[in-house]
Amino acid sequence: MELRQLRYFDAVVEAGSFTAAAEQLHLAQPSLSVAIGRLETELGVALLTRTARGVEPTAAGRHLLESGKRLLAEVDDLAASLRRFGEGIAGSLLLAAVPVLMWQRVPALLRAHAAVAADVEIRLVDPPPWQAIDLLRQRAIDVAAVMVTDPRRFAARYRDVFDLVDWGDIPLVAALPPDRGDAPEPLPLEVFDGETLVMPRRVSTVPSLPEAVDEALRRRGVVPATIREVETIQTSVPLVEAGVALSILPDPDHASLGRFDIVTRTLDPAPKPLRAFLITRVGAARDASIARLLETAAAMRTGSV
Repeated sequence: MELRQLRYFDAVVEAGSFTAAAEQLHLAQPSLSVAIGRLETELGVALLTRTARGVEPTAAGRHLLESGKRLLAEVDDLAASLRRFGEGIAGSLLLAAVPVLMWQRVPALLRAHAAVAADVEIRLVDPPPWQAIDLLRQRAIDVAAVMVTDPRRFAARYRDVFDLVDWGDIPLVAALPPDRGDAPEPLPLEVFDGETLVMPRRVSTVPSLPEAVDEALRRRGVVPATIREVETIQTSVPLVEAGVALSILPDPDHASLGRFDIVTRTLDPAPKPLRAFLITRVGAARDASIARLLETAAAMRTGSV
């Protein structure tokens, strides 16, 4: 028994005749009669009683009609849901983003994406960037959001295994203890000369904040007294809040660091910003839900959402 046969049978019963059903189905009446006859033969039971006024379902036919309608409705629902997957408006994704991007950029992306694909569940993890890239290689996540200091070098290194979507610049700002509220705006880079500077550790696979800060300080001849190394950017913040160190940190959209008890200032001269990327495996954007997420991110950057 085929779904096509069920639809034909349903149409014949609803129309009350083969001729009317054939017109609705855009079929030749003999072809429809043959299809229903084959269905009765396959099932081994009469489904219709033919009369001068048309057709009426037998007891078996009424049972098939009721059960068949439920089955066809389920099939139609399944097809509709699969079309939503194909349009990228249903499904689930796993996004790994470095914590700094979790503070502002990712929530804005989720809000914009929910407006166009509310039924796509996006789950989040916040590993360091090198772990995010490893997870992407292992197919443990769908999309990674990272920040790098040299976008051209990064793109050249990974273009064979990843597709990269430029997610815009991430400015660097001074992060000072809360008692430095009188610091000038903008803050000269020379303020860091002879100070204790806290920075995340370097990772050769993803050159990022430490390399950008090194370059900015070197150009001005600024030499901190001590560089205190921590594991990640977010673990720098408590040390600054405690007043035991200063830092230079990324501040996506000039809005992320305001949640902490620190003083932020733009820098003079401004260091070269980091560049954020959304990364997927090569060809992964053929998945409509991933493609729609990347389109939303691109639209955010251009200001069209």
